[in-house]
Amino acid sequence: MKYKRILLKLSGEALQNREKGLSIDPAILSTIGRQFKELIAAGAEIAVVVGGGNIFRGLAGEAGGTDRTTGDSMGMLATVINALALQSALENVGIQTRVMTAISMPAFAEPFIRRKAMRHLEKGRVVIFGAGTGNPYFTTDSAAALRASEIGADVLMKATKVDGIYTADPVKDKTATRFDKISYGDALSRQLKIMDAAAFSLCMENNIPIVVFNFFKEGEMLRVFRGENAGTLVEH
Repeated sequence: MKYKRILLKLSGEALQNREKGLSIDPAILSTIGRQFKELIAAGAEIAVVVGGGNIFRGLAGEAGGTDRTTGDSMGMLATVINALALQSALENVGIQTRVMTAISMPAFAEPFIRRKAMRHLEKGRVVIFGAGTGNPYFTTDSAAALRASEIGADVLMKATKVDGIYTADPVKDKTATRFDKISYGDALSRQLKIMDAAAFSLCMENNIPIVVFNFFKEGEMLRVFRGENAGTLVEH
């Protein structure tokens, strides 16, 4: 396998089913559980940073009159709800998990302690990081890059609805072409929207490759883990 320890950045919207009006769709959680079992069987150590956009976004709250700091705090709590939902789904299929949060809430999860997180991973447990970085004004992309750096992840896998990075939005521009591989420098110069600037810079400085892939394509996550031509690889 190309990688061993992976950090999966999963958006809150990935858990959502708008057609059914579900903020968290149990069917999607079941699919995630099945994919994770395949990865673990292949030898992966999995950590996850989950977003909270399916429940609440700080920026959206600010637009509606909520103070930004308060809104971001609400968003962090939303990520914990998603983390607990993901934990339940994974444990339902026999996967051992730990939820660790950047904000202390011992009744629900363990506080984030780097060495403890790494020990959980070494024991084959899936570690789910909630509450972002614990600070307002930082996205869960930044939290993913930070945690990937802290735990020594071999790759940051960013789950999306498209099969990689394109020259333009493939939905709006039918002539857009996909990159199989691109350097950090080229991605920056082309102003490609991969992650927010803080997250991207952190990965670049710590030499953590980013793979952007279609999370909803069957078996794609396993193909990325194996190093097959899936998604778009960003590295030096």
